[in-house]
Order: sequence, then C-alpha cells, then structure tokens
Amino acid sequence: MTTTTLTEHGTGTEHGTGPSRLTWALTDSWTMTRRELAHWARQPVAVVVGLAFPVMLLLMFTYLVGGGRGVAGDPTEYLVPGMLALTMAFGLESTMLAVTQDLGKGVIDRFRSLPMVPGAVLVGRSAADMLQSVAALAVMAGVGYAVGWRWHNGTAAALGAVGLLLLLRFAMLWVGIHLAMVAGRPELVQAVQILVWPVGFLSNVFASPASMPGWLGTVVEWNPMSATATAVRELFGNPGGATGSWAAEHAQLLAVLWPVAILAVFFPLAVRKFARLSR
Repeated sequence: MTTTTLTEHGTGTEHGTGPSRLTWALTDSWTMTRRELAHWARQPVAVVVGLAFPVMLLLMFTYLVGGGRGVAGDPTEYLVPGMLALTMAFGLESTMLAVTQDLGKGVIDRFRSLPMVPGAVLVGRSAADMLQSVAALAVMAGVGYAVGWRWHNGTAAALGAVGLLLLLRFAMLWVGIHLAMVAGRPELVQAVQILVWPVGFLSNVFASPASMPGWLGTVVEWNPMSATATAVRELFGNPGGATGSWAAEHAQLLAVLWPVAILAVFFPLAVRKFARLSR
C-alpha cells in the first residue's frame, strides 16, 4: 500500500491530479528549497564570500578604479544601481556551480529516482537562489548607502526597481541551470565565466555609453544588463547618463522584455534537459 502511494506521488499518474498534485508539488518543492537553504548553515564561508565579492567590486570601483565616467552628477549614485544589476546577472555562476556539483555527485539522479514531483528539484534550486539574491541586494544596498548612494523617488519606485533586478536574476538563473546541465562538471563553469565577464562589463554598469565610441555605445545600450541598470537608475532617481537613444528612452520596457525573452528560451530548454538526464 505504501509503495503504491509513493509511486503515484512520484509519477503523478493516478494520485497526481487536481489539488492533490498541487499539494504534492508544493510540499516537494519546499522540501528541496529547505535542502538548499540548509547548505547555507553548513557552508557559511561560501555564503559570506558570495556576498562579499560584489561588495569588494563596488568598493574597488568607487574608491580605486573609479566609475560613472561620462555622467553628470554623483558617480556613486550612477555606479551603485549598475552594480546591483551586475550582481544579479553574475548570480548565474553560483547557480551553475551548485547544479554541476549536484550532477557530479549523482545527487540529482538520486532525487529523480525518489517518489517526488520531478520539477521540485528545479523549483527548490530556483527558490533558494532567489532568496540568496534578495540577501545580496540587501547587503549591496546597505553598503551603497554607506558610501553615499541614495534613492530619491519614494518607496513604490524603489520596490519597482528591486522587482526589475529580481526579474533579471530569475531569467539568468534559468540560463545557469541549463548551461550547468549541458556542462555537467564544475570544471567547465570556468569556461562559461570567461564569456560571462566580458558580457557583464560590455554594459553601462561602470560608464555611460555617451563616453564610448559610437558603435560600442550602441552595442552597450542594447545589452540586457544595461537596460535593467538604466531602468533601475530611473526608478531610484539616480543619474542615468542618458544618450537620447531609443534603448535609453525605453529602458524600463526593455528591462522587462529582455528577461522575458531570455526566460522564453532557457526555461523550456532547462526543463527539457532535466527531463532527459540519465535516459
């Protein structure tokens, strides 16, 4: 009797319909989320390093390298929103590393053999990563405030900016999940990092496109990260280094369309790849 019930739970062939299937899915997803969150307590050093790295970048570009080139006004208020967007985009690296480690240890194969809703593994991974991203935003905003950054357009606009940042993170998260399953091994994450960093810096995070050669400025303005950074600056009331281009004038629209387009491509790819693992 127990075996039958568990089999139905895992496959969803008989028992997994209607409200019952939704209950199982939510329960399994929460179990997988708690499993990911438990790693935070067991690996506090890794968590601290993950939160500290973007903070070090922010402090370095604020006090040593300099940021906000080509911007009228306080360069710190230009730099901090860009760094928030960069942190969300670069979060795909931690996602990739976690997924490839689970793949290498055979953890995901064991989960797939258990009587559970298959998609709970991906939901748990994405939920934990989004919670980590909220923590990263809070830390970065606190450090930014300490170095002189302020927002000026009220609470509603600030929450809208946070929503756009988390939307970018959610889209990049599924890019990371898919690429991790394609790579299969933690060592190959380094190869992806070589590509991610140039894309991240080929944006308006650190400097206005107006200060760049014309062709380069155009490429930079159409970078999805640039759209989010510009939109977030607008919502926070920070200087944006506006160039008058279509991309700059419609940054908030692009900050929604780009992540949605990325999700439309990589979410089904990730789900399909997960379903084909170990077949």
